[in-house]
Amino acid sequence: MRITELVKASAYSALLAAALFGAAGNALAFDDKVFDDKTGVKPQSNPWAVFQFGYSAYKNGHKEQAVEAYRYAAENGQIGATWKLARMYAEGDGVTQNDYEAFKFFSEIADQDVEPGSPEESYVSDALVALGGYMKKGIPGSPVMPDSVAAQEYYMRAAANYRNPTAQYEMGKMFLKGEGGMKASVRQAGRWLQLAAEKGHAGAQATLGNLLFQSGKVVRGLAMMTAALERASPSDQVWIRGMQEEAFALADESDRRTAISLADDILTKGSQ
Repeated sequence: MRITELVKASAYSALLAAALFGAAGNALAFDDKVFDDKTGVKPQSNPWAVFQFGYSAYKNGHKEQAVEAYRYAAENGQIGATWKLARMYAEGDGVTQNDYEAFKFFSEIADQDVEPGSPEESYVSDALVALGGYMKKGIPGSPVMPDSVAAQEYYMRAAANYRNPTAQYEMGKMFLKGEGGMKASVRQAGRWLQLAAEKGHAGAQATLGNLLFQSGKVVRGLAMMTAALERASPSDQVWIRGMQEEAFALADESDRRTAISLADDILTKGSQ
């Protein structure tokens, strides 16, 4: 699965840290109340306290304890714990990597009735994007088969309900290619790409820049691709660089210079 980041797991870890600030740092201090080294999580422990303990255990490198704590907290309604388990299985972090297990945990989160703007919005938004990625390609050796329509539905929920930039980017790409049961539409693609680009999504900025370049807006297009290249993750820099260099080779010297100056403005001011 490939999920570009505008929204990476590290960002959500930071969000989780903020949510637990002032409490997580002390979680190991009350581990005797919720966790026993021999028997594990104590029966009838407070799910939130167990979640805090799991977070502290994870940060301190005790990932086996963290997994057990997260499982207990997840089974007792802590959506953040379910998300942490999903991410750990998706990335093979402290557990054997297993996309199907991650898929099941992400599905539990996506089934939650979480209102936009709620503290748990980021968990649902990220889960929907992850599920969209799994459905695009399927999961070998599991019941999850490729289904572009289902992928589009997950992305649309995250893009429209939670304004997730990665989902907006994926919607833009699907409209460009006419995937997910949708008719190809450059106009609709541009709309979704613009929304993601405004949030600083490098892939969306590069793709939208290329569309602008191809439509004759040479300077603006070159500038957006150049700014995107600077912002992109190493994995995305490869394809963005190829796109940007090809466009630069076709532009005249005057447009190149103007585009470089405009790209600097985009990077410093955050404008599109």
